[in-house]
Amino acid sequence: MPPPAPLFLSLPSPPPPLLPVHHPRALQTVALSLAPPLASSRKPALPACPVASPRHSDYFDPRAPPPPRGDGGYGRPPNGAHEGRVFTSYSIYKGKAALSFDPRPPQFVPLDSGAYKVAKEGFVLLQFAPAVATRQYDWTRKQVFSLSVWEIGTLLTLGPTDSCEFFHDPFKGRSEEGKVRKVLKVEPTPDGNGRFFNLSVQNRLLNVDESIYIPITKGEFAVIVSTFNYIIPHLMGWSTFTSSIKPEESRPYSRPQSAPEYEWRR
Repeated sequence: MPPPAPLFLSLPSPPPPLLPVHHPRALQTVALSLAPPLASSRKPALPACPVASPRHSDYFDPRAPPPPRGDGGYGRPPNGAHEGRVFTSYSIYKGKAALSFDPRPPQFVPLDSGAYKVAKEGFVLLQFAPAVATRQYDWTRKQVFSLSVWEIGTLLTLGPTDSCEFFHDPFKGRSEEGKVRKVLKVEPTPDGNGRFFNLSVQNRLLNVDESIYIPITKGEFAVIVSTFNYIIPHLMGWSTFTSSIKPEESRPYSRPQSAPEYEWRR
């Protein structure tokens, strides 16, 4: 007797699987079903994206005043100036005070020949503001001290255990001489890992006698040194001079008669 024939079951085909939400066809279907009428000008809202909150220093003061407007008489670069000026600073915030370093450009005066000459070197303005609360500083009570080029050079030559002191009288040579006295001391911290910047101001005109000090870490002082090394040629106007040199406009020197100022010309 032959074996029985095998049985074949005919099962209905399973329904197609549901597309996941992230599938492109599913997104297209959802978008079509949720799209507004053609007559409407409204656009579908984009999905919200997380926005990282801005990072600030632990001692950031949102009430700090903005930099002053106007050039205050300080010259625009003679090699063609942009109308908008740029202000920059390096600020350090600590528990008892804040300190900012703000460069100020040199002054240029025009000559009859159409060229320009540096009339006054630039400087770096130090602004000390005392703390009034955690992460808050009273910039209305700030005390300022202007570092000249040679004073900046003195700071750059300080050794690990060296200190220096600068004295300023803003009214020197005038009738108010001696009524305002400013002394800036820069000295190493006891552990040798940083420096103290201490500004003492005695102003008999305003009846002010205040001393503000702030510790500077080794890393922060390294940034100050690097910035000072970079900014010195700009404060002296030498960077403006080099940018104004045009080889195509140079003229060969004629061999002059013997004179000290022509000693090394060939």
